[in-house]
Amino acid sequence: MLIEEARLPPGLRVYAIGDIHGRVDLLDQLHAKIETDLAPSSEYGAPEKTVIVYLGDYIDRGPDSHAVIERLTRPRFPGVEIVTLLGNHEAMLLEFLEAPYGAALWLANGGDATLRSYKVKIPGSFDEFLLTQRALLGVLPRHHKQFLLGLPVQVQYGDYLFVHAGIKPGLPLDRQSRENMIWIRGVFLDSEIDHGMIVVHGHTIVHEVEWRPNRIGVDTGAYTTGRLTALVLDGAGRRLLHT
Repeated sequence: MLIEEARLPPGLRVYAIGDIHGRVDLLDQLHAKIETDLAPSSEYGAPEKTVIVYLGDYIDRGPDSHAVIERLTRPRFPGVEIVTLLGNHEAMLLEFLEAPYGAALWLANGGDATLRSYKVKIPGSFDEFLLTQRALLGVLPRHHKQFLLGLPVQVQYGDYLFVHAGIKPGLPLDRQSRENMIWIRGVFLDSEIDHGMIVVHGHTIVHEVEWRPNRIGVDTGAYTTGRLTALVLDGAGRRLLHT
């Protein structure tokens, strides 16, 4: 399937939001734009059904991971279906909560910012990893942990597949691994084959939303650029909302 052929069922509108990475200020701004976009008096009007899909990587790098998760656990849009997908950064945090001595990768990729947002001391050495894990478990709200544990890896609407990183080309969806769907880059990004549906993803930062015949990349690097993006899908239409 080519991007020009893809569509959603009649009456459905989907907002797919790229990687937030602790920028709750941008999330609030984008939510306000979505609220305006959904108003019956807006240019596009109110659809019969609305879904907001968050494409993962809510935490790390930016300053307010705690606040981002709090926002996502308390949705502000009555009657709107919310889907929050698993990103590789949430997966790294969950691994740290299970096995603290593998924390080096997470901390090197922005996990220190998440610890700060929960007011947990950053470990100064390998020997302190266990103390840090226990400290975070002690302050992590129960509903935050349940949120993290319950994140799915993919969702489909119409001719679109939504996933954090991508899929392995040529492999049926029911055989895709969790690791590929939250970590994959090169082989997926370079692929020109028909995946059977258009893959909407984040994970890999692009200066502008990347429109390819078989995929749409919407991670515009919010934590460093100040630009958080939502792809808006409505029937055969596609447009963008930005901070």
